[in-house]
Amino acid sequence: MAKPRESALKGELKNDLKQSLDHGSKPKADHALEEPCEDCDSLDVSFERHLRYDLSREQSQSGELFNAMARSVKEQMFDLWRKTRLADSQYETKKVSYLSLEFLLGRTLGNALLNLDLTEQCKQALKPHAVSLEELESHEHDAGLGNGGLGRLAACFLDSCASIDLAVTGYGIRYQYGMFVQKMDNGYQVEGPDLWLRDGNPWEVRMVNRIVSVPFFGSTKSYIDKDGKRNFVWQGTQDVLAVPYDMPIAGYRNGRVNTLRLWRAEASDDFDLTEFNEGDYTEAVARKNLAEQITMVLYPNDSSENGKELRLRQQFFLSSASLQDVLNQYTAKHGKDFSQFSSKHVFQLNDTHPSIAIPELMRLLLDVHGLDWDKAWDITRSVMAYTNHTLLPEALERWPVRMLQHMLPRILDIIYEINGRYLERVAHRWPGDANKLRVMSIIEEGDEPQVRMAYLAIVGSFSVNGVAALHSQLLTSTLFNDFYQMWPQLFNNKTNGVSPRRWLMHANPDLSTLITKAIGTSWQRDLTQLTSLNGLTQDKAFIKQWQQVKFDNKAKLAALVAQECEVEFDLSMLFDVQVKRIHEYKRQLLNLLHVVHLYGRILDGDVKDMVPRCVLMGGKAAPGYAMAKLIIKFANNLAHMINSDPRVKPYLRMAYLPNYNVSAMEVICPGTELSEQISTAGKEASGTGNMKFMMNGALTIGTLDGANIEIREQVGPDNFFLFGLSAEQVAQANDTQENQIFSPALLKVIALLKSGHFNLVEPGIFDPIIAAIEAPKDQWRLAADFDSYCQAQLHVANTYLDKETWQQMSIRNTAASGRFSSDVTIGQYRDDIWMAKKTANNNR
Repeated sequence: MAKPRESALKGELKNDLKQSLDHGSKPKADHALEEPCEDCDSLDVSFERHLRYDLSREQSQSGELFNAMARSVKEQMFDLWRKTRLADSQYETKKVSYLSLEFLLGRTLGNALLNLDLTEQCKQALKPHAVSLEELESHEHDAGLGNGGLGRLAACFLDSCASIDLAVTGYGIRYQYGMFVQKMDNGYQVEGPDLWLRDGNPWEVRMVNRIVSVPFFGSTKSYIDKDGKRNFVWQGTQDVLAVPYDMPIAGYRNGRVNTLRLWRAEASDDFDLTEFNEGDYTEAVARKNLAEQITMVLYPNDSSENGKELRLRQQFFLSSASLQDVLNQYTAKHGKDFSQFSSKHVFQLNDTHPSIAIPELMRLLLDVHGLDWDKAWDITRSVMAYTNHTLLPEALERWPVRMLQHMLPRILDIIYEINGRYLERVAHRWPGDANKLRVMSIIEEGDEPQVRMAYLAIVGSFSVNGVAALHSQLLTSTLFNDFYQMWPQLFNNKTNGVSPRRWLMHANPDLSTLITKAIGTSWQRDLTQLTSLNGLTQDKAFIKQWQQVKFDNKAKLAALVAQECEVEFDLSMLFDVQVKRIHEYKRQLLNLLHVVHLYGRILDGDVKDMVPRCVLMGGKAAPGYAMAKLIIKFANNLAHMINSDPRVKPYLRMAYLPNYNVSAMEVICPGTELSEQISTAGKEASGTGNMKFMMNGALTIGTLDGANIEIREQVGPDNFFLFGLSAEQVAQANDTQENQIFSPALLKVIALLKSGHFNLVEPGIFDPIIAAIEAPKDQWRLAADFDSYCQAQLHVANTYLDKETWQQMSIRNTAASGRFSSDVTIGQYRDDIWMAKKTANNNR
C-alpha cells in the first residue's frame, strides 16, 4: 500500500514535459528524430514570451534573461525529447543505464545551443536587450553534481551517447549542495555550501509519475510457501521516496535528446502532526530530515562513522531507485516475463560506488518479481558491467558487515549467498587452496569483517574494464590478478575520452573557427579528421594565426586569474598549468618543489637564459584529507612570497585559483601552453585533463602514467616532455629501496623549506610536507623523480624560446587528439560491451 506522502505526490497534476513526452504521433521510420519542433515557438518568440509572462518585468536583469533563455532552449528540446523516447520504445532499442554518483556537467546553456545549432539565433534574440551570450552564460551556476574527472567523464559520455545516437539514460543523485565551494582563508582551504540550486535549475523537470520507494533498516524473515519455495521478506523498513528530476541531453545536431535522471530523497511523511501539536517539533520532522540528508551533499566526509553511513545510503539510494525505474518500465510492457530483459538492458557501473546495484537487482528479481536464484543471477550477471577507475587499494570501497546488517539486512543476506556460491567456483578452480579462498572472498574476515565492493562488482558483472591501456594491464597483473586468472574474458580496456563539443568547439570557438577554415567541417563529427592539421605545420601564415589564437586565449585566462586571484599574469610568459583534484599521487607537491627551485635560482641571481613563466594551480582537497589541504596552503604561501618580491616578478609568477570547476576549465584549457600531468607512474588510472589540454594545443610534461602513454604514442615522443620512473620502476623501488636524497638541487629546496622561509609567522606548519619528501618509504617518488623533472622543465624552457617550433608542436598535439574524443570511447563501449544496435535514427 502506498505511503500517504507517496500517494499525494503521485496524485499531482502531470507537468508539461510529461504531456510532451508521453503523447503525440508515432515517429516515422527514417530520420524520425530530425523533424523540427512542431509544438513550440521559435527561439526568439519563446524567449520574449518567457520574459513577458514568466518574469513579468519590463526591464529584465541578466539573471532573469538567462532563465528566460534557458527555458526557451529547453522548450526547443521538448518535441525532440518526446520523439526520442517514442522511437526508442517503438524500435525496441537496447537501453543502456549509466549509473554514476557524479555527473560534472558544468553550465548547460552554451553546450545545448551548440548541439541544437541555436547559437546564432540566441545571439540575435539577445541583441534588443544589449547583453552578450558570454555575459548571459556567466549567470548560470555550475551544476553541483560532481567533483573531478570521474564526474566530468560521465558528462562527456552522456554527450557522446546522444551525439552518436545511442539510447542511454544517465542515473545520478540531485545533490542539493554539491561538493562544496572552495574559498581561501590565509591560504587555507575553507569549505562552504555550494548553493547551485538557490535560483532553481531551469533545465530540470520533476517527474512525479516516476517516484519509487527505497527501503532502509528493518529486518528479514523467511517463510515456505504452498509450493515449497522459500521466500524472503524485508520487513519493518524505513522507506525513503526517490523523486526523479529529468534533464535533457541533446546530441550534436542529430535530433536525439537523451535523459539524465537525478534522484532526490524525500520522506514518505513530511512530519508527524501529533508530535508537532504536542510541541515536540524536532521529532516531528526527524524522518523528513533523515531522508533528505541522503541527497544533501556530494561525498560527505567519511572520516566519521556517520559520514560512512551516509555515503552507503547514497550509493544504495541511487542504485535501488534506478533499478526500480528500469524494471517498472520493463514490466509495464512485458509483465513478469523476464526472458527478454538481458537483451534489452545493460547497466554500466561508473566506478565501484554503484556496485551495490548487483545484490539490489537480485533482491528485486527474487523478492519482488518472484524469480528463482539461478534465473535472477543469470540476468544480473548478463546486464551488469563494471568500470574501474583507480589502482589505489584504499580507494576501493569496503563496508563493515555490521553496517550493512543494520542498514541493509536483506542486501547483506544476498551478498553472503553470492559469495558462498562464487567461492564454490574458486574452490573448483584451486582445490584445497584455503588462502586463495581467503584472498578472493567478497567478505574480508578479521576483527571488523568488511564487504569488498570491487570484488562484488567483478563477481556480478559480465565486463570489467580499465580506462587506459596501462591501467587495464595493471588491473589484470596486480590488483585483480586472481580474478583475471579465473575469468580472463571479463577484462578489457576502454581508454577515456573527452567531448570535443564541450572542450574544443564550445570552450575554444576561435581555434575551432580557424581549424574549420583550414580543413573544412568534417572534423566536427569525426575528430580523427584533425590529423589533416599535420599538413599545415610548415605553413607560416597558419602558424601565425594559430599563435594569435593562443595569445588571445591567454589574455582571457589572465583576466580570470586577475579577477579571482588578484595576480597579474604577463602574456609574454610561458603559461604553466596544473589543475585537478588535490592528491599526493597527482604530485602537485612535485610541481611546487620545482617552483621553489626556480624561486631559489632567481634569488641567487641564476637567471641567465631563464624563460619567464606563470604557474597556475587549482583544485579541491577532500575535507578530511589533511595532507592535500596542507599542500594547498603551501601553494598559497609560495605564491605570496613569489608575487610580493619585485626581484622575482620578471621571471616567475604564481596563482592558486580557488573553487576550480568546469566553467573555469573552459577558460583555462584554451589559454594553457604547458600541461602538467606528473602523477607517480602506475597510480593515475587515465586522466582526462591531459586530453582536454592536448585537444586545445597545450604541450604535455608528464610521466609514463595513465593515458599519458597513449597521448605520447599518438603525438610522437618529440612532441611530449617525458620524465620520471616507469610504473615498473616505481613498483621495484617501493619494494626494495629506501628513499635517499642525493640531488643538490632538491637538498637546497629542502633547506629553504626547513628554514621556515615560506611560513615565517606560522612556524612548523610545513613539517609534514618536509617529512613526506624525506620519508624512507616515499611511495610517491618525489625525490626520485625531482632531478628528471627539472631536466624536463629545462627542455620545456629551451623549446619555448623557439616560438615557431613550439607552435608546430602545439598544432601536432591538437592534430593527434582525435583518438581521445569520447565519441571514439563510447563507440567502443557500444560495440564491445553494450552490444547496442543502431537506432531507428541511424541513416543520417
